[in-house]
Amino acid sequence: MAKTVILGVIGSDAHVVGITILEQALRAAGFDVVNLGVQTSQEDFITAADDADAEAVLISSLYGHAEQDCQGFRERLDEAGLDVLTYIGGNLAVGQDDFEETRRKFRELGFDRVFDSETDPEEAIAALRQDLQLAATEAERHRVEG
Repeated sequence: MAKTVILGVIGSDAHVVGITILEQALRAAGFDVVNLGVQTSQEDFITAADDADAEAVLISSLYGHAEQDCQGFRERLDEAGLDVLTYIGGNLAVGQDDFEETRRKFRELGFDRVFDSETDPEEAIAALRQDLQLAATEAERHRVEG
């Protein structure tokens, strides 16, 4: 059975290209995807994850204000009784010089995985498969082994 993931761009961010590419890659990898689009609130992510009985929430942000947009997100998921993986990726901080520092901040906010804006969708999908303990497809195994 396909695993369901929620995908969207948080806050006031209106950058849509990245999540469109990610949605196509996730669908091709066999995931059911609920794409919430741009300018998505924390509440919308939580409601969608609950309604779809999702296994993961994938948040994108490119405008540099993700830290403010994501404050309290993990706590709100917990309050809603949702046990989902949380991923975030993009240009997460204005003037971001040291991505490891940014990654640390978002891990402290409760995100399971944090990706920079240069991450290939296949890398995120491989991490999702690993975290959900799903077997890789033959093509993915070949990429990893190749």
